[in-house]
Amino acid sequence: MRTLAVASREETFERLREPLSKRGIEVSHLRYSERAFDLQDPAYDPDEFDAGYVFPGRAMEGATVDAFLDIEWLNGRGDVLTSRNKAGVLAALDRADVPTPRTVMVSDPAEESELVRAFETVGTPAVVKPNSTTRGVGVALANDADSFLGIADYLDLVHDYRATGDRSFLVQEYLPDARDYRVMVLDGEYVGAVERRLPESELEAGRWKHNVHRGASAESVALSPELRALAERAADALGIRFVGIDLLVNDERAVVNETNARPTIDDESKYVDGFYDRLADAIGRL
Repeated sequence: MRTLAVASREETFERLREPLSKRGIEVSHLRYSERAFDLQDPAYDPDEFDAGYVFPGRAMEGATVDAFLDIEWLNGRGDVLTSRNKAGVLAALDRADVPTPRTVMVSDPAEESELVRAFETVGTPAVVKPNSTTRGVGVALANDADSFLGIADYLDLVHDYRATGDRSFLVQEYLPDARDYRVMVLDGEYVGAVERRLPESELEAGRWKHNVHRGASAESVALSPELRALAERAADALGIRFVGIDLLVNDERAVVNETNARPTIDDESKYVDGFYDRLADAIGRL
């Protein structure tokens, strides 16, 4: 039986254990954060794990345990860093003719004239988001130039701390009445999708970010062949083996908004038949 290192002990770890065990893969926790490591006396034996699920989210600690283990990951460090850089993803997708929202990246600090130009390029309202955060953290909606400049001021204050690694943010067009889909692609093929949606009461109250970590539900959906193909094109352009592709779709267009190379594994019912067979096969080929 092969042993798979999984860095998280959250939902993904628990959901992977039983179905992968039935397919000859033991899921084992790789504790890599919030601890001390003796670099001359490694905490892990090089033969303790045969493969890794996805590279740990903390790049520095992840690189250290990776040096101890010397294993292949389903998504490696480069995949995780590629996906985390929202601007880099959108630029790569645009080069591959994959539709994306109109977006301007701002390298902070920038002159007010540059900020105004970015806002005017995108139009009103504009979504403002840190370039490398997840779970909707720090995302705001600016309905006018003054509001946008105020948001930029706050980001400038945050970026003033030297420990802030990423000093960039995005100004992005807002798609009204868009449906929000997370589409999963494994080795270039569609394997499932959910629609993320806030309760109607929250929408009526003015909330608009359909993040599960902010109270939205994720319901399984049957996507059209066109949207499946769009997600597969995005995954192919990025070269990431197992990736969540976030689509925004309204009556006029469909765009790829973000990607996630460290996707949460959902209930098995939200994937196509044979999903775990495909996942086990992908892990077995590492």
